[in-house]
Amino acid sequence: MLDLVLAIAHHILVFGLFGILFAELMLVRPGIDLPTIQRVGRIDLAYGALAGLIIVVGFARAGMAAKGWDYYAHNGFFWAKIGVFLLVGLLSVPPTIALIRWRRSGVAPTDQQVKGVRRFIHYEAALFALLPAFAAAMARGYGQF
Repeated sequence: MLDLVLAIAHHILVFGLFGILFAELMLVRPGIDLPTIQRVGRIDLAYGALAGLIIVVGFARAGMAAKGWDYYAHNGFFWAKIGVFLLVGLLSVPPTIALIRWRRSGVAPTDQQVKGVRRFIHYEAALFALLPAFAAAMARGYGQF
């Protein structure tokens, strides 16, 4: 039963994180105004919180669920998934810093500044797409070493 609960929680959190990433991509556009920057800042805070919960639940799942830590520790796709997730997290830092800077300045960013931030969000989304592929391969036993 614990395996099922952790799997459901993990999947809901990951889908939620993707939804937030998509929302940021839709809201951070040239011509963004200060109220939208405030809204995206709150959304971005939720993004960080969900990412942290995904790590906690994911490692709890790996350690306490049906397959056990040994299965995951020796799987290349598990480590690739962790690596990509961390890379997505690192790519989220520049947009977060930009949002904080824009909010504090009280001045809407230029379209060029927004385009730079959107580029990072696009990279995050592209890499995020690898996560379910790695998870599916891992769940089917591929990548064992």
